Amino acid sequence: MTIPPFVPLSYTRLPAGDSLARARAFHAQMDRRRTTRHFSTDPVPRELLALAIRTAGTAPSGAHQQPWTFVAVSDDTLKQRMRAAAEEEERAFYAGRATPEWLDALAPLGTDEHKPHLTDAPWVIVLFRQSFGYFPDGEKRTHFYTQESCGIAAGLFIAAIHTMGLVTLTHTPSPMGFLGELLERPANEKAMLVMPVGYPAINARVPDLSRKPLDEIAIWK
Repeated sequence: MTIPPFVPLSYTRLPAGDSLARARAFHAQMDRRRTTRHFSTDPVPRELLALAIRTAGTAPSGAHQQPWTFVAVSDDTLKQRMRAAAEEEERAFYAGRATPEWLDALAPLGTDEHKPHLTDAPWVIVLFRQSFGYFPDGEKRTHFYTQESCGIAAGLFIAAIHTMGLVTLTHTPSPMGFLGELLERPANEKAMLVMPVGYPAINARVPDLSRKPLDEIAIWK
């Protein structure tokens, strides 16, 4: 294993007051973040998606292997094929499992087999996890902590999207194997997350939910 050269850390220590102000502002912004399935069809510049993906690419990863591939889809025909395949997979999943009452309960949340967000949103980003890699000579290379690494990258992507005034949805079709074939990804890449991105529809609605308070998610020792 080749050890990379070291360089000085680029870091400026902030006054405590500035740190607190930044923390409060960022928390307030993220606390307003909501997941929606109702997207406007208004276009979103490609540059914004590129910056969000670049931000995601700054995530820490096991052995700095950066085991992620973000496939950004804006082609209407391809999005329609993704939607059709996802809806077919969902119908097969629910068949024999879901009662009519269960399906009726899912419909208002948008979590039934109907997936209009995959065609309404101007962009659909599919995060693929590279389960292993290759050395320059073609030999298989083990990747470490790929689930954790890609999860962190997804979090940074979502934060970037909402910071720039857009919305997204973390969607996990069940199963997701069709995405690798549809998007022509190699065998070492496994679809992990589908994230439609755009502006919210004018009539977008979200469930009236609350988040756990600090004392339910943090323990201080």
